[in-house]
Amino acid sequence: MNTSLSWVKAYVPELDVTAQEYTDAMTLTGTKVEGFEKLDADLDKIVVGQIEKIEKHPDADKLVICQVNVGTETVQIVTGATNVFEGAKVPVVLDGGRVAGGHEPGQRVAGGIKIKKGKLRGVPSYGMMCSIEELGSTRDMYPEAPENGIYIFHDDVQVGADAVEVLGLHDVVFEYEITSNRVDCYSVVGIAREAAATFNKEFKPPVVTETGNNEDVNDYVKVSVENTNLCSRYCARVVKNIKIGPSPEWMQRRLASVGIRPINNLVDITNYVMEEYGQPMHAYDLDTLAGHQIVVKNAAEGEKFTTLDGQERTMDQDVLMICDGEKAVGIAGIMGGENSMITDDVTTMLFEAACFDGVNIRKSSKRVGLRTDASGKFEKGLDPNNAMDALNRACQLVEELGAGEVVGGAVDVYSKKKEPVRVPFDAAKINRMLGTDISEEVMIGYFKKIDLGYDAETKEVIAPTFRHDLFRIADLAEEVARFYGYDNIPTTLPDGEATTGKLTFKLRIEQVARDIAEFCGFSQGMSYSFESPKVFDKLRLPQNSQLRKTVDIMNPLGEDYSVMRTTSLNGMLTSLATNYNRRNKNVRLYELGNVYLPISLPLTELPEERMQFTLGMYGDGDFFTMKGVVEEFFEKIGMHEKEKYDPDAGKTYLHPGRQANIIYDGKVVGYLGEIHPEVADTYGIGERAYVAVIDMPEILPYATFDRKYTGIAKYPAVTRDISMVVPKKILVGQIEEVIEKNGGANLESYKLFDLYEGAQIKAGFKSVAYSIVFRAKDKTLEEAEITAAMNKILKGLEDLGIELRK
Repeated sequence: MNTSLSWVKAYVPELDVTAQEYTDAMTLTGTKVEGFEKLDADLDKIVVGQIEKIEKHPDADKLVICQVNVGTETVQIVTGATNVFEGAKVPVVLDGGRVAGGHEPGQRVAGGIKIKKGKLRGVPSYGMMCSIEELGSTRDMYPEAPENGIYIFHDDVQVGADAVEVLGLHDVVFEYEITSNRVDCYSVVGIAREAAATFNKEFKPPVVTETGNNEDVNDYVKVSVENTNLCSRYCARVVKNIKIGPSPEWMQRRLASVGIRPINNLVDITNYVMEEYGQPMHAYDLDTLAGHQIVVKNAAEGEKFTTLDGQERTMDQDVLMICDGEKAVGIAGIMGGENSMITDDVTTMLFEAACFDGVNIRKSSKRVGLRTDASGKFEKGLDPNNAMDALNRACQLVEELGAGEVVGGAVDVYSKKKEPVRVPFDAAKINRMLGTDISEEVMIGYFKKIDLGYDAETKEVIAPTFRHDLFRIADLAEEVARFYGYDNIPTTLPDGEATTGKLTFKLRIEQVARDIAEFCGFSQGMSYSFESPKVFDKLRLPQNSQLRKTVDIMNPLGEDYSVMRTTSLNGMLTSLATNYNRRNKNVRLYELGNVYLPISLPLTELPEERMQFTLGMYGDGDFFTMKGVVEEFFEKIGMHEKEKYDPDAGKTYLHPGRQANIIYDGKVVGYLGEIHPEVADTYGIGERAYVAVIDMPEILPYATFDRKYTGIAKYPAVTRDISMVVPKKILVGQIEEVIEKNGGANLESYKLFDLYEGAQIKAGFKSVAYSIVFRAKDKTLEEAEITAAMNKILKGLEDLGIELRK
């Protein structure tokens, strides 16, 4: 939506602000100004001059020497323009002045072009006469300007006057970002109303006078609306004795300022009222309407219709059409038909102003492949009570401009009248919502500025029908806030009773997973839930694997995104491969994302969504680094029982000798290991990569944030070291299980500090060394107690075939 400042001032005469002041204030009160353009930004020292004498240039056949009266003096200007003549009044740039650009339409030079006195083929020239393009505009906006040559003013223009002002270029055009719920601001009147309220000035809307002769419009035309759901109101008036000609300059200038090319008085009136009132209108040649009838009804399926632009379009039964007694003459709310267009031969014209269903107009516009200024306004949902006002305004302009004789009366088919909305008003509640202390009188004053009524008896604000956005007290609070000033609202704490918000238990566990991963140097990644069925072959999954049973997408983007993932590994390995191929040396990534496991196939119910905590890395670190991250996570969420690791995990995508299921309380809660070399090679990862996957739903029952703290130990600890020769098949976890089981109540901790395999150890065995710490809470331990505990531990180890190193 664009408006010129001069057009807004026509309805707010006392408005006196700069472009930047207007921009800032309007934006703060909710009418966001995206930007503005000063039409005279690069124009300086340009006056109306009159050519008094023209002589040929002595040394150039295509140049002439003009003596030009500029009001205060007569200056000599040399020009090559062919349309100048003695007595012509033209725009003159004086010495030191500026023009906008070159001779091409719309061509502008930043800062303008400075004009200096000089000589042309030896003859002094003290200025320049201008074309409309050199003044920064075009013939589209000033159709009276010559195609090539100097702009010529009318004879009644005063010599020496400001030429920029005469041309209406001392103006600013503002571009607005209007939200779709403020349909009233898609009009100059609506913008002016907001400007008047913003700057506390009087708003003076157009005064529409009664028009029409003593005849009755019903003798000229009959209107019927068959689909009142899609056309809530249809208004029509008739104008006879049409006189087509140019519209007055003031109308042309206003239309040009908002980018609408003036054409003739009738077309310009419809465009002018559409911009002024935000109500699209259309005109038909009444003599081309069969039976002098208008019927508003749905099109027939497959019906062909040729619009004003000469294009044949195919309709369907959902498109609303304007028809006469025999045929369609227009697509409702979008464009009229070629068969009823206004020509220079028109004598009697039908003016239409209607209100159509916005959703239907939007869909119809897309179906027929045609979007117009009118459809753009209709699809927002217009106020039906505005239609007749706009129609009467157009007829008033017809009479004022002498474009025809308006027939008395109007046809008005209004199926269900739209009434103003009454919103309960409570100043105290609005103050509580905003954190302000604004009096009721001040609030009501804000409402009156924007034409909202107030019923003191019922304490209700009456929202006019052009305000589609006011339904509840929160809407009234917004109106108060924007005129009180958002920058004036103090910072306050919420008032009232409320419970303390916090994350759910599940989300707290997931947050701990993020924290632990990031503390350990992992960065969060995200991958698609949609995958390709080829993933399962890349992971070397057996054909009978449950993971191959997937939920298929009905309308996939392609085969690569055709199934819901049943494992999170593909996304992680793809991300690691991307980093490896971009030569990132040490990469650690984690992801919290769902896998989707169908309960049955074909689907009869929604699949099971299971959150997976997936870790992946290559570079610095190995299997035991990843194992440490898992153990730290378990400890942080209160899983204090010792987890176990089963090397017989059977994962085909992991290295057969470097993988393990994670066991907790007898249940498999996840797995970790090194990626199988073939899988790593398939993904393009050129070094050892490690992954860990924890099934979050499995660990939730064991997690807790309850903590029990003990005091600082008062008695000394006793440490015993043992070095053992252990069969290679015995896992460290089995040794630790024996230490925990046989260590007794005074066992405080234990730590593996040495692991060795080599020539000094017999074949099939390894050397393992532990440091074991004992401490009593209530006394200093005696040697006999420690020895008894150690003997139990050693006996348990011997049962596993473990020997002490001598």
